[in-house]
Amino acid sequence: MVLCFLMRETRGGGQEVLLGLKKTGFGVGRIVSLGGHVEPGETPEQAAVREVFEESGVRMAESDLEPAGTIEFVFPAKPEWDMSTVVYRSWNWLGEPSPSSEIDPAWYPAGSIPYPHMWEDSAHWLPRVLDGDYFAAVITLAPDNECVASVVFSST
Repeated sequence: MVLCFLMRETRGGGQEVLLGLKKTGFGVGRIVSLGGHVEPGETPEQAAVREVFEESGVRMAESDLEPAGTIEFVFPAKPEWDMSTVVYRSWNWLGEPSPSSEIDPAWYPAGSIPYPHMWEDSAHWLPRVLDGDYFAAVITLAPDNECVASVVFSST
């Protein structure tokens, strides 16, 4: 799995991040990041570039990706959902984000992320992405497969 956060500076010197309302599939109705599964034969970087284009119409190069971290998601109540995720951020791309069949993208100020409308785990690690940090985390979900049971950050 890959997640990719497009970042931009605002005229007032702040930062914004591109997130989107999930319209179909896993997470429908939530605000999510762009990203998805790595297809057979793809590198995580290739998957991030492809997913960003498919979900927002934005074009970018693999060289535009800045590694932001890794997350191991553990679902004890549904182990088949366990996933390893590579997280990227990027300040460079071509085009303006536009809605796709899967995501309705929108820019959010880095200081006003809509965490109540996102997966609960996002509030634990997304601030590190926005701060420019690189991190490694293991996030274990509760039996409801939505709430966070534990978050462990390791030194990288």
